[in-house]
Amino acid sequence: MSYVFHRMPNRPLPIAVAGDGIEVIDSTGKRYIDASGGAAVSCLGHSHRRVIDAIEKQARQLAYAHTSFFTTEAAEALAERLIKAAPAGLGHAYFVSGGSEAMEAALKLARQYFVEIGEPQRKHFIARRQSYHGNTLGALAIGGNAWRREPFLPLLIDAHHVSPCYAYRGRLAGESDEAYAQRLADELERKILELGADTVAAFVAETVVGATAGAVPPVAGYFRKIRAVCEKHGVLLILDEVMCGMGRTGYLYACEEEGVAPDLLTIAKGLGAGYQPIGATLVSDRIYDAIVSGSGFFQHGHTYMGHATACAAALEVQRVIEKENLLANVAARGEQLRAALRERLGEDPHVGDIRGRGLFVGVELVRERAGKTPFEPHRKLHAAIKREAMARGLMVYPMGGTIDGQHGDHILLAPPFICTPDDIDRIVARLGDAVEAALAAAGQSTATAAK
Repeated sequence: MSYVFHRMPNRPLPIAVAGDGIEVIDSTGKRYIDASGGAAVSCLGHSHRRVIDAIEKQARQLAYAHTSFFTTEAAEALAERLIKAAPAGLGHAYFVSGGSEAMEAALKLARQYFVEIGEPQRKHFIARRQSYHGNTLGALAIGGNAWRREPFLPLLIDAHHVSPCYAYRGRLAGESDEAYAQRLADELERKILELGADTVAAFVAETVVGATAGAVPPVAGYFRKIRAVCEKHGVLLILDEVMCGMGRTGYLYACEEEGVAPDLLTIAKGLGAGYQPIGATLVSDRIYDAIVSGSGFFQHGHTYMGHATACAAALEVQRVIEKENLLANVAARGEQLRAALRERLGEDPHVGDIRGRGLFVGVELVRERAGKTPFEPHRKLHAAIKREAMARGLMVYPMGGTIDGQHGDHILLAPPFICTPDDIDRIVARLGDAVEAALAAAGQSTATAAK
């Protein structure tokens, strides 16, 4: 009997007892290749000696000091490193314990900014359907995943949603990237005008969509057009890079590739690589300055924000990424991963799309490729793939509801930045076997149901 309240309490889990590079080892000695980094977290793999040493050193010196009394050397050094590499205009880092907290901070900062500058009527937030921004009530309200939101709708603040930039399903036949991006930007502008341009606080988007839709990158020029619409109407741009940031796409910040700078940027997961819980909201100078010259107080906070040991761990993670030139490896191994997936699965009639950037890759499954018809939700193909992968010693991150929260299945891959070419080959081989086994079972079930 387990006394832990697991997220799926009716499903027994293996007990993880050790980590070794890109593998997790359970209590029976079985090894699993961590091809999803947990949930795009473990970017340096497991048991990295330099990070562990940094944690031990900080814990011996000072594990924790409450931020209403002190700052710490670790927090100051980490903030300086992040800001010096950040997109133009971002000048300060607000440290929290994870991605949902980072998004809550961003939402509150956006609201307080407008209160500080005398525009308290700006209260509306716009995000995109099939987005995910966290599980706290504020972050869940902004998110566009209908299935996650539905049980808690009476508790959620009002939020407004527009179409995602999801080329595989949203771009029209014969429509160019330019035309598609413009159509989506026009949709956002119409929503802003519908709500009243002077009442909208911010537009929120994942730079590359993560778990909900499976590593969906924007088309070229999309975010530049979105940025222009926001600036035209005085709306803040909040980019969520909790999952896709901190090197995951081959850039430290995914929005670097888009050539845009947001007003607020949320990061987590790869920031600390799972060695300590940490997230951050990067804040533009104009928002920071408005608060400093106004009330002088950000009306928000958490007990463990700016945690010294977590900051020390994250600082060492970022140093390792630079010292070992891992962003270049992410780019190279990402190209290899997508090419290998296309070679192994690209001709499978049930594989609709293979997409992503860097070591952030999605595979979307379909029942019928020409019409992009999804499998029936009750078949839970994504769950079957996860079971088959685990049986083969492979961790992947599949999910259902890819299209609308109910229909569609995809697999998310986010292996550690330290992967070698041989590691990528092993991942693809095991995943290919798992997908084929799950599809074979689904086909057998379909045939049985037809009888």
